[in-house]
Amino acid sequence: MDYVPPSFNADGYNCPFCKAYAHVRWIGLYNGRNDFIDENITQAQCSKCSKSSIWRGTPVTDAPRAPFTWEMIFPRISSIPMPSEDLPEQCKADYMEARDIAAQSPRAAAALLRLLVEKLAQQFGEPGNTIDKNIGLMVQKGLPEKLQKAFDSVRVIGNAAVHPGIMDVEDNPEVVTSLFRLVNIIVEKMITEPKEIDAVFELLPDSRKAGIAARDTPKT
Repeated sequence: MDYVPPSFNADGYNCPFCKAYAHVRWIGLYNGRNDFIDENITQAQCSKCSKSSIWRGTPVTDAPRAPFTWEMIFPRISSIPMPSEDLPEQCKADYMEARDIAAQSPRAAAALLRLLVEKLAQQFGEPGNTIDKNIGLMVQKGLPEKLQKAFDSVRVIGNAAVHPGIMDVEDNPEVVTSLFRLVNIIVEKMITEPKEIDAVFELLPDSRKAGIAARDTPKT
């Protein structure tokens, strides 16, 4: 099952303590909505390890009876998924640094992810090319449209994060969180799946592989 980050009032997610996907029991601890305090505290208990995270709700505006926005205040962890195990080593430091700072600076995280996909594009394109040219080269070689969109989304949003007036990712941090998922999708489709297919194919007897090669060799 894919990683499901903790979110308020969800039926289940990957526990920040035991990491397993589990049902969550929500228990209200404190309701401070009155003339002096406008804050709620809620506990989320994991059905697998029984440990509890603590969530705080605060009003989104100063208007009376405004809806709450919720954040997990204990434990303090990132809800962003870990990188794919097949992410190349030269990219993992960028991913983890972006993950560590995403909550404090979505702009910086987006810029780091843009650097990461530039390295991936060079791996699948040609060293020395710009990321844009390498994406175009991969498209010419048959890169599926969905992966092209993933590459270009991280590229454009990462560029926009450091150029004022194009896109303010600070106002929409959920977009940056989505970029991490796109990076893992790229790795899954371009590295993990081909590696798994090759590993199974290598189990075939050499005589069978030779027959397949002969079948697919153009006839003259």
